[in-house]
Amino acid sequence: MSPAAGTATRPARPAQPPKTRPKRGEGQWALGYREPLNKNEESKKNDDGLNVRQRIIDIYSKHGFDSIDPADLRGRFRWYGLYTQRRPGIDGGKTAVLEPEELDDRYFMMRIRIDGGQLTSRQLRVIADISSSYARGTADITDRQNIQLHWIRIEDVPAIWEALDWVGLSTTEACGDAPRVILGCPLAGIAADEVIDATPEIQTITEQYIGDEAFSNLPRKYKTSISGCGSQCTHHEINDVAFAGVIHPETGEAGYDLWVGGGLSTNPMIASRLGAFVRPDQVPEVWAAVTSVFRDYGYRRLRHRARIKFLIADWGPERFREVMEKEYLGYPLPDGPAPDTPADHVRDHVGVHRQRDGRYYVGFAPKVGRLGGGTLAEIANLADFYGSGQLSTTNEQKLVILDVPRDSTDDLQRELERIGMSATPSVFRRHTMACTGIEFCKLAIVETKARAMSLIDEMERRLPDFDTPVSINLNGCPNSCVRIQTADIGLKGLLVTDSSGNQVEGYQVHLGGTLKGGDATGSGFGRKVRGLKATADDLPDYVERVLRRFAASRTEGETFSQWALRASDGELS
Repeated sequence: MSPAAGTATRPARPAQPPKTRPKRGEGQWALGYREPLNKNEESKKNDDGLNVRQRIIDIYSKHGFDSIDPADLRGRFRWYGLYTQRRPGIDGGKTAVLEPEELDDRYFMMRIRIDGGQLTSRQLRVIADISSSYARGTADITDRQNIQLHWIRIEDVPAIWEALDWVGLSTTEACGDAPRVILGCPLAGIAADEVIDATPEIQTITEQYIGDEAFSNLPRKYKTSISGCGSQCTHHEINDVAFAGVIHPETGEAGYDLWVGGGLSTNPMIASRLGAFVRPDQVPEVWAAVTSVFRDYGYRRLRHRARIKFLIADWGPERFREVMEKEYLGYPLPDGPAPDTPADHVRDHVGVHRQRDGRYYVGFAPKVGRLGGGTLAEIANLADFYGSGQLSTTNEQKLVILDVPRDSTDDLQRELERIGMSATPSVFRRHTMACTGIEFCKLAIVETKARAMSLIDEMERRLPDFDTPVSINLNGCPNSCVRIQTADIGLKGLLVTDSSGNQVEGYQVHLGGTLKGGDATGSGFGRKVRGLKATADDLPDYVERVLRRFAASRTEGETFSQWALRASDGELS
């Protein structure tokens, strides 16, 4: 029907684009988002974490725990390796329910950073003395080459720092939104199959940038590895930034392949190769350029997206490399090769092995990294008597004594056995790791250290002839401090319901994770079978059952991770 006479036809409304919600800023400094976006960012803006050291010395150590500002206690203290411990008697069900002040004990965990894992017997002896004098004899080697102490009183911190300073050690930026300890091969400079000795690069970065306010306010924690190890023991695939030793195919020059954006926790990601070849003398400035990109472009709005892995996942390695080179480095890096894939997937340096100079190193295994002040002192004495006084920590919670004459290795092994250490451990003792767990950690839900020790004992008793390397990693919460996603058997602590309907400590099971080194081809985070959990009490039965099935049905040369990825859910249950 036509419009009525004398009325105008309404013109058609032009098509409107769909309404889009304005994109929220991610807190990237380089894009002008400098406002504090959460309480962590506000705290860092109010005062740099490095400034808390003087308050600890001048105020808190003199006036005691109750004098500590909460913003320092639960924030800036981390910049000096200090966390409050979990108050004893709080079960895992309350971890996410109670307020921080209800979880806090009046004692601290102290993390001593050991960059590159390199120690002298003198340094270890000082740590042993601190452990015995101030930490109730506690000492744990972590899976990032640090040593952690417990039961530290705030009143004793200045004296501990003074003792550490005396031997060239530090707790500076051992925690916090800052560059954490730099991983390095414990055999740097002595390994027969080494591509390049990364010690000078690690030392230069540590001296120039650790404690520098230019990098003391990053969006989140920042983990580095720099290594020329032939077995790639520092796991370049899962660090925020990593330099992996390579030989340039055209020039024959030894240098590094640059990786960015690896990490685990609740969103695991394999790092990306930038495809760039870095000469040894360029490593410090390239490290600073990558770190600067993270500082300025990293996401600060949401803590759970603030790691560099999320930035590179969004940008891709090509864009990241372009921004890093053009805006920060000031020159392009040449392309280079990926690292060779190691021949052996066991990367822990345990055992007696020849060094390039004809002497030997002896790597040995404390149970899940747990030691004590007295044991550390004895190890320091053995390093002096049988070696050169040089030792190393590994990122598998192990220790290595270096420079041992061949005819002394048997005597050293006997002495290590005498103090509860072993250079020829069972596969279970060698390949089981555990995080701090509910004993001390405020994030934990379940016990880990004691349970892992008990599991080792049970497996040695039940499967005395089992000799295939299978890694078993126990974590007290979802944060994967001991790399559960890359373990053959990764155990994530949580509360489960037992057969009687009671809520008890248990573990979600991850199976078949692996890191293969090289260009990361074939690396992966394993699998989770729906509903596959084990109570703490049932854990030895489960591990025995799955290992017996593996031993019975594996093919020739098949690893546990390969078997676990092809096995049926029933075989893994």
